[in-house]
Parts: sequence; structure tokens; C-alpha cells
Amino acid sequence: MAVTDEAIEKIKGMIVSGALRPGDRLPKESELAADLGLSRNSLREAVRALSLIRILDVRQGDGTYVTSLDPQLLLEAMSFVVDFHRDDTVLEFLAVRRILEPAATAMAALRISEQQLDALTSQLDKLGDAPSVEDLVACDLEFHRGIVQSSGNSVLCSLLDGLSGPTTRARIWRGLTQEDAVVRTLREHRAILAALRDRDAEAARSWATVHIASVEQWLRSTL
Repeated sequence: MAVTDEAIEKIKGMIVSGALRPGDRLPKESELAADLGLSRNSLREAVRALSLIRILDVRQGDGTYVTSLDPQLLLEAMSFVVDFHRDDTVLEFLAVRRILEPAATAMAALRISEQQLDALTSQLDKLGDAPSVEDLVACDLEFHRGIVQSSGNSVLCSLLDGLSGPTTRARIWRGLTQEDAVVRTLREHRAILAALRDRDAEAARSWATVHIASVEQWLRSTL
């Protein structure tokens, strides 16, 4: 494993230094192994590992390429790992969302377009005043994803997208068991949207914090 780790570090060094750039094709295996002072087996294992985390793209019959290194692509690996969370760590995921999502919402208040605001409004209008819990949670995910995308920070967007999965079940359970959860969620969505329309970053941040904290508070009381 130590030899494979060394091979990974050497390929990583080539990418970080700019010797290999996004979209570049790696030299032939025999040439690269010789240049890096590696065995072909250790190089092969390193390439396999880096392809799993979307650093490299192995194309059968064509060669191995550096991927686009786009944040969303790279953070897919994190999303995969997050899916293995235990139920007792859901509060920790919510705590991270409570740190990041209000900041992204505040950023969006200064960047979101009128067209995007109209799309969010239409989304809420279509949902109606008494949606099913499943429809509400699906809308909640899309609503917040749309806002975070408007923050203009692709890394933040990808991080939050990956973190939203573990909290989905908690939100559904809350909607089924807490009497005013649906009405409260709709009200908070409207408040966030109103703050965004007013271009009030601090109000948007505050309402996003309240929105996530309410789920977190409910979950703490049920555990």
C-alpha cells in the first residue's frame, strides 16, 4: 500500500504543478512508470484509485485522462461516502448545513436573478398550501439547491448537495410526526424568498438559519 500511496502522490504532484492539466492525456504506462521511478503495477493501482475519486478518467482503448477537476465532479466521492452515515450522525450533518447554507443564502441575495426568483416563487405556488410530506421534502431540496446555485460558488453548492442526503429522512419523519411542520416549512420558505427579493443578505441568512435550526431542534428532542 505504501508503494501505491507513493505513486498516487507522484501523479498528484504532476497535476498540482501543472505538468498535467485538466483534459490532458497521461503518457503511456511504460513511459510514465519509468519517468516517475515506479513499477507498472503500482502505477496501475494508483490510476485505479484516482479514477475512483474522479481525478482520472480511464477510457478503454483510448488512454487515461485527467478529468475536468470540476468541484461537482470531485465531490461526488464525498457524496458516496456520506451515504454510509449512521443515524446518530444526522445531527452533525445538520450542524454543518446550519453553518454553510445560511452563508450561501446570504451570498445568493446579492447575485440571484429576477428570473431565478420567479422560478422559486412558481415552485412554491405549485406546491400549494397542503402538500404531502414527500412532495414538500422534494420541493425543499430543489428550493435550497436553486438558492445555493445562485450563490455563485460551485464548491459550496457541491458540498451542500452532498450533505443534504443524510438529512432527508429526518425531514420526512419530522413532517409525519410534528403537527405544524408542513405549515412552518412553507412559511419559512416564503420568508427566505421575500428576503432574497429584497436583496437583504442578513435577513436571508437569518431565515435560512431558523429554517435549518428548527429541524435540528426537533431532531434533538426526539433522540
